[in-house]
Amino acid sequence: MGRIHVLSENTANKIAAGEVVERPSSVVKELLENSLDAGATRIRVQVEAGGKKLMQVTDNGVGMVRDDAMLAFERHATSKIRDAEDLLTISTLGFRGEGLPSIASVSRLTLETCSQDESAGTMIEIAGGKFLKVEEAGLPKGTSISVKDLFFNTPARKKFLKAESTELSHIASLVTHYALAHPEKHFELHSSTQAMLVAPPVKDYSERIYQVFGKDTLEQLLPVAAEAELERVGLPEPPPWRRDEDYEKPKPGKLRVHGFVSKPEIQKLNRHSIYIFVNQRLIKDRLIQHALTEAYRNILPPTVFPVVLLFIELPPEEVDANVHPAKTEVRFRQQAFIHDFVRDSVRNTLMRARPVPQFAREIFAQPTASQSLTPGAQSAQMSGAATASASLAIDNGFALQPPPLPPINERLAFDGGTDVGANAAVAVARIDHSAIAQLADAQLSANGHRCAGPIAEDDDGHIDLTALATLKPLGQVRESFILATNHDGLWIIDQHVAHERVLFERILAERGKRAIEGQRLLMPLIVELTPGQLATYSEIADELRANGFELEAFGARSIAVKTAPAGVNAAEIEAMLFELLEQFDREEQSENLDRARHRIAASIACHAAIKINMPLEQNKMEWLLQELAKTEYPMTCPHGRPVVLRYSLKDIQKAFKRI
Repeated sequence: MGRIHVLSENTANKIAAGEVVERPSSVVKELLENSLDAGATRIRVQVEAGGKKLMQVTDNGVGMVRDDAMLAFERHATSKIRDAEDLLTISTLGFRGEGLPSIASVSRLTLETCSQDESAGTMIEIAGGKFLKVEEAGLPKGTSISVKDLFFNTPARKKFLKAESTELSHIASLVTHYALAHPEKHFELHSSTQAMLVAPPVKDYSERIYQVFGKDTLEQLLPVAAEAELERVGLPEPPPWRRDEDYEKPKPGKLRVHGFVSKPEIQKLNRHSIYIFVNQRLIKDRLIQHALTEAYRNILPPTVFPVVLLFIELPPEEVDANVHPAKTEVRFRQQAFIHDFVRDSVRNTLMRARPVPQFAREIFAQPTASQSLTPGAQSAQMSGAATASASLAIDNGFALQPPPLPPINERLAFDGGTDVGANAAVAVARIDHSAIAQLADAQLSANGHRCAGPIAEDDDGHIDLTALATLKPLGQVRESFILATNHDGLWIIDQHVAHERVLFERILAERGKRAIEGQRLLMPLIVELTPGQLATYSEIADELRANGFELEAFGARSIAVKTAPAGVNAAEIEAMLFELLEQFDREEQSENLDRARHRIAASIACHAAIKINMPLEQNKMEWLLQELAKTEYPMTCPHGRPVVLRYSLKDIQKAFKRI
């Protein structure tokens, strides 16, 4: 007897459920996307016990007639496509026909639906994939699907579900971000105890962010908008009999990127706050993730991530959504073009805005229910872990990091000082809000009134960064941070990373002209490398030479350094080389020339810049601020650390309780 046999339909559905239904939020995703495909303008999600007990999605879409409602639970039954050719031009969120039968096979499901063209609706009950009841019912137009007791018949999978608050947070995050993607539709999310999200229709994405997360979050985001023509490359040529004058070649399609990205001072420890939509589909895509990382290169430290809400729109034939059973991954036809366009669009937005880091203000951007629509709700804040995952929680910590390099001509004037090293922790100078507030409170209680009225405020929040050149240095904090002032308020400048930014841009400019100055060592420095370092060195040796190094082989695994970039202390040359070799060796992606050039320039700048704990004369501080004002991006160092922090006049007035 043969050993191979065909699995039963029920078993096959449970296997498919393992691919499609990972956790309760997977169920909500399938049902919510079906509602959007059905043209719903109003979607309500009800959840109990984090989705383990109940998930109900109700919409006002087109609904289904009785036959369609029953057929919807057959595997690969779908209204979205008809043949294989349709897979090349998918414009709907769902299309596989696996979602409903997979969900029904591992839960107790009730479907209530009524077509716009029918006077009566249909109610269907299914448990573990078996039909229990099909009957006619009086129902409103649209569809409502209730999923109870998820994984009741697969207890092994039920054990892998997390705590109720964790599962609820995933559902909240999903619903919130689909609400952000469709500002023209009405979304509601209710748990058994509260209304977590009530978002009526608004006219655009910025209004939706304001509605869901509030003014503070919106102010921390920068709008992105860019458009390009996509050449229809890679499409098959027409057959010979079609190549005539009447044949019209496919027209180029539009690639549109829009959305919001966070300012550099907003730093997350993971990628959980990066949301990417391709043709309104929420996806996780390595290509776009890499493009965003590249966009923030030298603006954010490599170990932190921004907050991103990005929408990519392009012709359906340019993207393949049939890559993953859960439809969370896509493949682009023109990957390199889309990668570079996303990177450049975000990068250009950041370079144009050049936002000034403010002093840390804790901002919790969490969806709140509309007070007018949910009477008695206490601003409907999400509880526990739901808040952490479902919100764009903004971490405003300013972790200062490694150092930079002095102008080639002025390097002797800045010689000396003690470097803390690339990985050392640098204390952040700050103004203690609580101490100032306590002092103001004591004065208020003693006098019974304010000492004076508020100072006139004409700061509209927009800072022209050419104002950096108008800064007047007041002195140094521990000979490490420059205190300066101008009309925009009080500024604190990290002297080390400020000089690093100046030197980094200077090195790149000189590298473009092939004019980087080197300094010859009195005695060649012999550096012994490991086999891995030697392999990395062979890849970047030419670029090192172009950046002022003169190197040659010295034995089997050693190199002799005869010349190093001007400004780098001889004692730091060996450490700098090892640092560069380690960085390139760790890099997962293959380094392109431009990236290698930036890495080397950043390392040289880091080791050649003035150090902390180094006293500066008044004229040197003035020179540094003027040179910083001339740079392309003076707000962050090449490693992404903030260079300046501003304490605005309004912040000062608030601290002293004048406003």
